[in-house]
Amino acid sequence: MEVVIVPDAKAGGELIAEAIAALLSRKPDALLGVATGSTPLPIYQALAAKVRSGAVDASRARICQLDEYVGLPAGHPESYRSVVLREVVEPLGLSEASFMGPDGSAEDVLAACQAYDKALAEAGGVDLQLLGIGTDGHIGFNEPCSSLASRTRIKTLTEQTRVDNARFFDNDITQVPHHVITQGIGTILESRHPILLATGEGKADAVAQTVEGPVASIVPASALQLHPHATVVVDEAAASKLKLADYFRATYAAKPLWQGL
Repeated sequence: MEVVIVPDAKAGGELIAEAIAALLSRKPDALLGVATGSTPLPIYQALAAKVRSGAVDASRARICQLDEYVGLPAGHPESYRSVVLREVVEPLGLSEASFMGPDGSAEDVLAACQAYDKALAEAGGVDLQLLGIGTDGHIGFNEPCSSLASRTRIKTLTEQTRVDNARFFDNDITQVPHHVITQGIGTILESRHPILLATGEGKADAVAQTVEGPVASIVPASALQLHPHATVVVDEAAASKLKLADYFRATYAAKPLWQGL
């Protein structure tokens, strides 16, 4: 696992956008896995700016979702499909045809989970998967004690997660779905390059446990230690609990430019 410490969220977004740009130059039709929430927004903003300036050609890129609410009607503004279309697909100048995600409104949710897992494989696999991290170490909606071999599946949201997400639903928790479809940890680990971005002091404990703690289901993100090419990008605040922070800074400073992320 490579750990890169950056000054702030904007620098992290620029760095990861550069990695995506390099990937698209090598593989124009790369399948990019995207996450929702506020943390990855600097990545999408930086990448969209590169597309607008002509520095990046994303016209053949493909986008796939990490997770989705269950039960929201198609087109609901707070479905993750709608969020990804607004924040990623449209700013990059892509069409909806370039986008794939699980069907959270399907009658048979279990079949929808299996279908999405299969669709990712048939698309050639995810080339680069963006991830955030929860304060409890979750990635996607793989809450603590999720199986490290789990596949795309339905998960029940914790009460705290529903409380946190109520701000997107007029501060009315009754509107927040109880269930989601999420890529499993095993599914995430099949991506060729997972990149986790964490910012803010509130993520410092989770980052330290993910990077320097044991691989354990109680900290789902720690499973990234098992991946041959996982990258964790953190700002100074999120890196504040890392015992090896100085080592991580030194190794990245000495890294040959041609290696990229």
